[in-house]
Amino acid sequence: MDIGLPEVDGYEVARRLCGLTGRPYLIAPTGYGQPDDVKRARDAGFDAHLLKPVDPDALAKVLSAAPYSRNS
Repeated sequence: MDIGLPEVDGYEVARRLCGLTGRPYLIAPTGYGQPDDVKRARDAGFDAHLLKPVDPDALAKVLSAAPYSRNS
């Protein structure tokens, strides 16, 4: 999910999802790439932070590490 969503941003959506049982693995593909942005995404509950444009190999690596991955 992107961070820069209108009205309710991606950080807030992540915080809300983290309160759910069986929450999804959250990846932030974003243009916000400063160290503070990465920390803010992690603090909100994102499992991974990828700078746009997202490198396909980096996305594949993140997805293969996800807890639901068939490769694990």
